[in-house]
Amino acid sequence: MNVRAIKNSRFGRLLRRVLGEEKGAVAMEYVILAVLIAAAIVVAVAVFGKTIVGMFDVAGKGASAQHTEAKSTLDKVQTDQQSGAEQASQYHDSMHK
Repeated sequence: MNVRAIKNSRFGRLLRRVLGEEKGAVAMEYVILAVLIAAAIVVAVAVFGKTIVGMFDVAGKGASAQHTEAKSTLDKVQTDQQSGAEQASQYHDSMHK
């Protein structure tokens, strides 16, 4: 008997059903990997979104010779970042009491 005949026998089909097929396992691993990458991207955008938008805004105004607006935008972004860091610190401290 060859391997194909054993796989197609009644016992072979039962054994494959119990142990599971290997064909779909690789595809499921790729799906899990894609979901984890998508989750990491969502978290990164949520955490760094405002900072990145502020940096591009400052860079755009600086490149277009709007230096006073760029400076005021930079100051605003830094103030927002500092207040966000303070809120995060307060939240952290409240969670660890």
